[in-house]
Amino acid sequence: MNTAPPKGRGTARAPDSRFLDWQREPSDDGWSQDTPTPPLRTQLQIDTARSVITTNQSPDVPFTQSINPYRGCEHGCVYCFARPSHAYLGLSPGLDFETRLAWKPEAASLLRAELSARGYHCSPIALGVNTDAYQPVERQLGVTREILKVLAECHHPVVIITKSALIERDLDILGPMAREGLVQVMVSVTTLVAELARTLEPRATAPHRRLRTIRTLAEGGLPVGVLFAPLIPALNDEEMETILSASRAQGASTAGYGVLRLPREVGPLFEHWLNDHAPGRAAHVMSLVRQLRDGRVNDARFGERMRGSGLFADLYRQRFALACKQLGLAPRHLALNTQRFTPPGADRQGRLF
Repeated sequence: MNTAPPKGRGTARAPDSRFLDWQREPSDDGWSQDTPTPPLRTQLQIDTARSVITTNQSPDVPFTQSINPYRGCEHGCVYCFARPSHAYLGLSPGLDFETRLAWKPEAASLLRAELSARGYHCSPIALGVNTDAYQPVERQLGVTREILKVLAECHHPVVIITKSALIERDLDILGPMAREGLVQVMVSVTTLVAELARTLEPRATAPHRRLRTIRTLAEGGLPVGVLFAPLIPALNDEEMETILSASRAQGASTAGYGVLRLPREVGPLFEHWLNDHAPGRAAHVMSLVRQLRDGRVNDARFGERMRGSGLFADLYRQRFALACKQLGLAPRHLALNTQRFTPPGADRQGRLF
């Protein structure tokens, strides 16, 4: 049976949604052994959400509000912690997650309505946390850009996390917002090894191009940091200092990191990926992952899920802190201006009356 992913995709596997009444299992009938897998086109469907701002009370993330313009992500990162959320749509967290996307065409108008609500309290909105707000389909759909226009109009602070150079398109919006203290960008850099990046995150911007994006954003006046995530033991952990140093040289002023998370269906998908692409070290990687997660492949407890626990987690913390100190990289922070927020239309009403 051909287990190689279709060209440009992160996985060939498509485990069914755990909420379905039935489950399928692959079966090799002997006919598909040498049959190449054809390219898969991205399919889009409309997400008819009635709101766009999601709130959370997690102590592990430095924001309480977020917006995800898309469900699913074309980047195809096999390790993506958001994959299990596709099961809520009745779709596979595997191949469906990267090929069958939902988008929110009414996102900007819904956001405008929510920011206009009488009881709305302004705090930074994180954009593209679950799935990248600048994934490839954004180039045609422009949902993220329309959201940014609303936030800029309202002088609302925003934090953007991305691994895409497409963010450079919106410098005309983000530059003026940065001058008001309304923007922070974190560029995610997982590896600087091109061969690893091509299979680990097949449709994301190439590593060297992400470094150039950091430079472009910094030169545009944006406070930009590097997010080394996910840190994968025995696969990319040795690159921590190299990535932080290279990012600092391009203008990054802050840094953060996160250890690999393997919730629900992500665990088997990632193990399959290891067996396909790094069979010689697969058992070692998973052994270290379990040592970081108290013997499990995932630990969802607050305070543990982002950094892990135990000896190796402590060593990673020490390495990261030392590297940041030596390079002059500040901790990731959200010191953004919330005092300038003006509800949509308020400026215009003020001029009229």
